[in-house]
Amino acid sequence: MLRDTKSGILASRRVALPDHRSEVRRSWRAAAALAMDFIQNSGTLKGACDQVLVDTVGVELVLSPQPDLSKLGYDQKETDEWCSLVKKRWKRFAWNPHECDQRGKLTVPQMVDIGLRWYIAYGEITGMLSYMPRAMRRRYGITTGTKVLMTPPHRLMQDTIEAEGLYQGVWHDENGRPVAYKFRDRRGGIDVPAVYPAMDGQGRPIVLHIFDPADADDVRGISPLTPAFRRYAMSEVLDDSVLQSFVLQNIISVILTSPAPSADAFEGLEALGSSELKHEFAQYFGAMMDKAKDKISVGDDPRVVSLAPGEDLHFRTPATPGPDYLPFKAALSRETARAIGCTHASFSMDHSDATYSSTRMETASIWPIVLRRRERLAAPLCQVIYDAWLDEEIGEGRIPLKGGYSAFQAHRDEVCWAQWQGPAKPSADDYKSARASSERLSNGTSSIEIEAAELGIDPDELFEQRVAGHRRYVEAGMRSPYDRDAPAASPVDDEERKRTEAE
Repeated sequence: MLRDTKSGILASRRVALPDHRSEVRRSWRAAAALAMDFIQNSGTLKGACDQVLVDTVGVELVLSPQPDLSKLGYDQKETDEWCSLVKKRWKRFAWNPHECDQRGKLTVPQMVDIGLRWYIAYGEITGMLSYMPRAMRRRYGITTGTKVLMTPPHRLMQDTIEAEGLYQGVWHDENGRPVAYKFRDRRGGIDVPAVYPAMDGQGRPIVLHIFDPADADDVRGISPLTPAFRRYAMSEVLDDSVLQSFVLQNIISVILTSPAPSADAFEGLEALGSSELKHEFAQYFGAMMDKAKDKISVGDDPRVVSLAPGEDLHFRTPATPGPDYLPFKAALSRETARAIGCTHASFSMDHSDATYSSTRMETASIWPIVLRRRERLAAPLCQVIYDAWLDEEIGEGRIPLKGGYSAFQAHRDEVCWAQWQGPAKPSADDYKSARASSERLSNGTSSIEIEAAELGIDPDELFEQRVAGHRRYVEAGMRSPYDRDAPAASPVDDEERKRTEAE
């Protein structure tokens, strides 16, 4: 095992086996600073971050409540009605920044976007949950007391005193569970250390701290771009040098090759002294030089007159970038795209070599990463806000629940359970994808709920829309498009579809 090469390539690489959380602590500030600098000064990387956002959440993550209310005496119909009320009220809360944001500026979808941007740059998402008193709510003319204050992760301090359970700004109990966080608040233009408990007396979270750990002992996250920093920095240097070289070489270079005498010829004439031959040669060469002045002009009025025998005119073209530049640049871009979690085509916006099969394979390989990022980062942020909001809604009586608030406290997890649906999986051919979906439904290997979730559609809302649409058509005396007895459209094969699109 670990057999080295004859050149000793493994032995020459000095490595150690450090504790991962110690490496995170040592590198966190430098990694965060580099990530922010690269993202803010690179259009490609900024666009890749936007692509990560739209792949993960699209416009928003749609709430799909999945409560178990059987212990509270609800049947399925009552549960559906209760879920419908919850979704309507959540929508109004989440899209009203005055209701959901402590500063009154951000909607919940915007908070999720900011959280994902922080994850790419810092490797973690941080914030605070608070409750605004009634008096202050009346001052702002709002109803909800639950408020979210998104706090940049660099405000979470790096202080470490392991003997007291403090590591990278997070206090832990004897079981390793976080109990308090040490932030650096900005008050009156001055940074002031402040300690916030992780939870209140009833176990409800106060501090939001979401990250994707790489090791079981990790306390903080770190930017996923960190492994790609070195190559990305070299890639930027390559781009800059190639661009500068191209600009310099793109200045028009004109070379006139002529058999006219050089300086050596004139020095030879000086050796003739004051002879008549010297005078005649000087007059001849002087006439040639006067004529050369009018041969070539590359200014505002470019022109080239007839050249003398033996003369040749050359235009030099840029030699940069060479034939190896694009493949090498693509290899560097693939490493950064892989680290950030998007496809190379979406990172570089280069689809020149894409085929139907390659696009499908690229999407198939990256889509599980998108789903994982949605479930590990975006959905937990939405869920913790939803839990706090639903707690208040039931406690204030705005959403009725059998047994009241005491029943909610006894069955909090069952009542708050929910799923969060994101955008549909990208498709290289919508027709083939729709036909495959229909085939799965017809042979019984799928369901409307599964297929709707694949498209990022809430199946309950889809059902309600179809019922309302069907009734509207029937009441108007029209054939409903949802009527199964209606004649089905004849299937169109691929060749006929292509022929129709071409026409």
